[in-house]
Amino acid sequence: MTVSRVEHASPPARWQSDDGAAGRPCPYRARAWWGDTLVAQSSDCIRLERAGRVPVLYFPRSDVRFGLFRAEDEPRTSQAEGAAMVFSLDVPRETATARETGSWRASPDRPQGGRGVLWSLTDPSPGYEWLSDHAAFDDERVRVEVVDTMGSDATRDTTVKRFPNWGDALDLIDVLDVRPDGDRSFVSVALADERRPIVEGSQMLGQAIVAATRLAPGRRTVSGHMVFTRPADAHQPLRFELEEQSGGKTFTTHSVQVEQGGRRRATGTLLLDVTSPDVIRHGTPPPDVPGPYESEPLDMGVTGRDIRVVDGAYTDDPDAPVGPPVLDAWVRFREVPEDPALHAGLLAQFTGHLPIAAALRPHAGIGQREAHRTLSTAINAIAISLHREVRADRWMLYHHLSTFAGDGMTHAEGRVHGEGGELLASFAVDAMVRAFPESSTGNVDDRTAM
Repeated sequence: MTVSRVEHASPPARWQSDDGAAGRPCPYRARAWWGDTLVAQSSDCIRLERAGRVPVLYFPRSDVRFGLFRAEDEPRTSQAEGAAMVFSLDVPRETATARETGSWRASPDRPQGGRGVLWSLTDPSPGYEWLSDHAAFDDERVRVEVVDTMGSDATRDTTVKRFPNWGDALDLIDVLDVRPDGDRSFVSVALADERRPIVEGSQMLGQAIVAATRLAPGRRTVSGHMVFTRPADAHQPLRFELEEQSGGKTFTTHSVQVEQGGRRRATGTLLLDVTSPDVIRHGTPPPDVPGPYESEPLDMGVTGRDIRVVDGAYTDDPDAPVGPPVLDAWVRFREVPEDPALHAGLLAQFTGHLPIAAALRPHAGIGQREAHRTLSTAINAIAISLHREVRADRWMLYHHLSTFAGDGMTHAEGRVHGEGGELLASFAVDAMVRAFPESSTGNVDDRTAM
C-alpha cells in the first residue's frame, strides 16, 4: 500500500555532544529579566536539549549585561556542560538598573535573592565546545522569554513565551505527522516536556486523523471518536494500528488502536468521505465575541502557535473571579505544510486544551493550578466532526461550553469557526475532575499523576 506523506522537518540540531545532548539555534529573539530590568537580550541563543532534562537557553556572553553581576569566589561545575563561573545579583529586582548606573547603594535591609542566578562556561566538557563564550540563567528566578513574531514584526502579531517551553509549532507538526511502519501501522516521534511528560489525548486524536487520511488519499476525515484508556509516556513513540471496517465509493471507516509498550492507550473510529457538492448548507453562527487582536494572548509553551483568549477568561488561579462555564479562544499556527491532513490534525489537537478549564470556571476556590496535585483530571473521550477543509495557519475560534459537571465527570460541547464565521468543526469532550484520596495527600507526583 502506498501512503502519501508530505516530508518536512523541524530545524535539525546543529551541535551534538558525545553524551547525546543536542544544541539548536533559537530562531527567536530571547530576553532575560530581573524584575523590570533587562539583563540579557540576544537573537543568537542556543537551545540545549538533553534527555530527561528541561531545555536550557544559553546566551552569548556579549549579550549579557555582566555589569549588573558580581562573580562568586569559587567556580562550580554546571551539570555535564563543564566548569563554569557563577555570578550573583544580590539586589532587589526593582533596583537592578540603579546599581548598573552607580546610583544604588547596598543596605542591610535590602532583600537578597539573586545569588548564583547566572553561570558562564569557562572550561566546556569535551563535546560541548560550541557553548564556549555562552552563559545561562536560573530560569526559576530570572524570567527568560522568547519573542514570537509569528512571521511578522507587527506589534499585534507578536507574543511572548516563557522559557523553558515545550517546543515549536514545527515540533508539534512533526509529532502529529506519524510515519508508516507496515501495511496499516504508523509510529510517531516522541517529544516530552519533562515538567509533565504525559501525552495529551487530543494529540492522539490528531495523529489518528493524520494516519487515517494517509491510508485514504483523496478522502478527508469527517468524523472521529476516540476513548483514552490509559496514560501514555511522552518519552516513547506511539503505534497506531488501523483496520478498515468498510470502504465504498465515497465513505471509508477505520478503527484505530493506539499502543505503547505493548499496552493499549486509546481506541477509536474514524469516518472519511470524498464529499460531494451541496444540496443544502447551513452552519451555526459563531459567538459574538471580540476578534483575536482584541483578545488576551495565552502562553501554552509552543512558539509558532498564537493563542488569544476572549476577555482573558482563562486562568488557572483558584481564587480568580468565577464566570459562566464558557471559554472562547482564537488559535493559529505560523507555518503549516500544504497538507490537509496536518491542518485537520492540528485543529483536533487543540480540542482537549480548555474544556476542563471551562467546567471549573463557575466554581470558586477551584482552578487548574491544582490539576494533578489535589485534583485528578484527564480527558477521557473526544468526538469530533470536521465540516470542511481546514487552514490551521489562519485564525480559528474555539468555543467551549461545559454543559455538565458532576459525579466526577464533566461534559463540554465545542465548535470551531473560521475568522470569517464559517463553521469548521464541532466537538464534544468527556473528562474527569476528581479529588485525590486523602491517603495520597503529599504523595502525588504532578509530573505523571492524572
